[in-house]
Amino acid sequence: MNKIDISYNKKLKLMNPFILQVNLEEENQNLDVLVQQMESAIRAKGAQPIGPLIQYTEVIVGEDGEGEIVLKLIRQSDKYINHVESPYKMESVLEVSGCMYARFQGPEEKLTLAYHKLNVIAFEEEIALKNSNYTIFVDGDDEGNITADVFIEKA
Repeated sequence: MNKIDISYNKKLKLMNPFILQVNLEEENQNLDVLVQQMESAIRAKGAQPIGPLIQYTEVIVGEDGEGEIVLKLIRQSDKYINHVESPYKMESVLEVSGCMYARFQGPEEKLTLAYHKLNVIAFEEEIALKNSNYTIFVDGDDEGNITADVFIEKA
């Protein structure tokens, strides 16, 4: 079933998020490999990755009007890891309140519709949003359909 449900005031709370900022300058990066490396790094510290993959995306617009994209991959861990080596970071809690939220169910290639729907609603209702979002890949099937949660923080 293709569907996008919207909520206006959701809170995203991640426990023990293990974070990798992806260097988009590097060519031939395979996100699947990066996720596997993250999970191996978590396990190497005696912890277990839990929950789905979370992708953080932010567009930073410079004074010249040029946009720079920041991409972070996030996996929650079953416990806090005290000593994390670069390029990884660890936080005990990541909490983002006051978010516009969309639950997307449909073909993965149509996920951008969830972002567009949130932005259109925000535009029509004069809700200012930040230039960043969190996308949680909740579920998927063999036919390419996914369930994803999109959080965009209000400005």
